[in-house]
Amino acid sequence: MYEAYYGLKDRPFQLTPNPQWFFASKLHKRALAYLQYGLSQGEGFIVITGDVGTGKTTIANQLLAKLDPHQIIARQIVTSKLNPDDLLRMICSVFQLQVKEHNKATYLEAISAYLQALAQQKKRALLLVDEAQNLPLESIEELRMLSNFQLAGKPLLQSFLLGQNELNAVIQSPHMEQFRQRIIASSNLSALSVEDCQAYIEYRIQAAGGPAALLDNACFAMIHQFSSGIPRKINNLMDRVLLYGFLEEIKTFTPHDVQQVIQEISGEVANHTPVNNQVPVAAAQHVEASAIAEQPVANPYHAMLTELSGLLDNSLQHKIRMAQQLDELLTQQQQQVLKQNQHLNQDEVDNKNS
Repeated sequence: MYEAYYGLKDRPFQLTPNPQWFFASKLHKRALAYLQYGLSQGEGFIVITGDVGTGKTTIANQLLAKLDPHQIIARQIVTSKLNPDDLLRMICSVFQLQVKEHNKATYLEAISAYLQALAQQKKRALLLVDEAQNLPLESIEELRMLSNFQLAGKPLLQSFLLGQNELNAVIQSPHMEQFRQRIIASSNLSALSVEDCQAYIEYRIQAAGGPAALLDNACFAMIHQFSSGIPRKINNLMDRVLLYGFLEEIKTFTPHDVQQVIQEISGEVANHTPVNNQVPVAAAQHVEASAIAEQPVANPYHAMLTELSGLLDNSLQHKIRMAQQLDELLTQQQQQVLKQNQHLNQDEVDNKNS
């Protein structure tokens, strides 16, 4: 929608990782170097961990894009809580191996035969396991056992594990000592610094064909504060910022504009009318990101829930009053019936006496 307005050939902040737009921060360069080093060794495990949205999958895709398919057959799996047998079955599936029976012995036989056939063609297999923190200990141990497949003293399968920080705790389990001895390199991805955040945003905009100076320098500290330096969160915010700029016909963004979008994402109603505590545009250069983060986040459903609660209360009170009135009417009717019966009985007695 906003691409043509800003002269962009594509959306620069789409959530789907784009290997062609890989931003190599210092930490990402290190992680990619570990992967490439492990690949050159042809053995052991490489482990890359990090918080959600820090770019682990992007790094994996970057590595896969540069591999020579005539030398390395690489496949990537995204795991859930797979038991060892299901993991072996998935490995057979991604390498397109045919099995006659669905059991562990058949899976292992098919994998072994395939790896040996690759070795005879002077090729080897690479397995990237994404979201590896979901694997139980037994399944990670199964990966270690697969690394024992060898031919002429050379490993036939190499595995890279990418996962969230919980994977570190799994690997440090006392039962994982043998696996830890097979790790030849590991790296942890953390959030981008303010400087890297600015460089990342400017790089993505330029890669999409847009102008580098699309945002005032004072905007980047606010963006970093709101996103915590997580690339995926930066993408979410910046995509909304560009959409907001298109709708408001903004060519260069100021902190005031970014603040408006942050308020919208935070659930606050962003009107075009001035807000009492709004930072003036003239003083926007001095806005500190911490001040934005400390603003209370309004609940857009609070008023609705309050009104609904009031209606329910009123309805309940109304029903109670109706029930009380009904009880009073029934009591009055019962009293009237009793009086009528008493009169009838007295009349019968009088008639008998007469």
